[in-house]
Amino acid sequence: MRRLEKDFMFEKLQKETGISSEEYYIAYKKVKRIKRFYIHLTVYLLVNLYLILNKRFDSDSNDIFYRWNTYSTAFFWGIGLIAHGLSVFGSRVLFGDNWEENKIKEYIQKKDNRN
Repeated sequence: MRRLEKDFMFEKLQKETGISSEEYYIAYKKVKRIKRFYIHLTVYLLVNLYLILNKRFDSDSNDIFYRWNTYSTAFFWGIGLIAHGLSVFGSRVLFGDNWEENKIKEYIQKKDNRN
């Protein structure tokens, strides 16, 4: 996004919500990280789809389609994509937004029930 568009969007949001420049900057950076992840996911899908289909239709034998090297790029790149996703979305994907707080309350309630 161009600087002028970014400044215009900030001014508009500031008038509507009263958001501070620091809050806007944090939200802007988060949105940019999410956008980069979705671009990474799209490239992953397109490239690996091409590679796998190319192996499928390029060979006369179905045997090559079922070999490890046909899927190895997708597998290892997929591990990197998962790591990228976890870095963007954090542990919320696995544990939810208030997981720690809920677990603490659960343990406190269990302790109170035992006493």
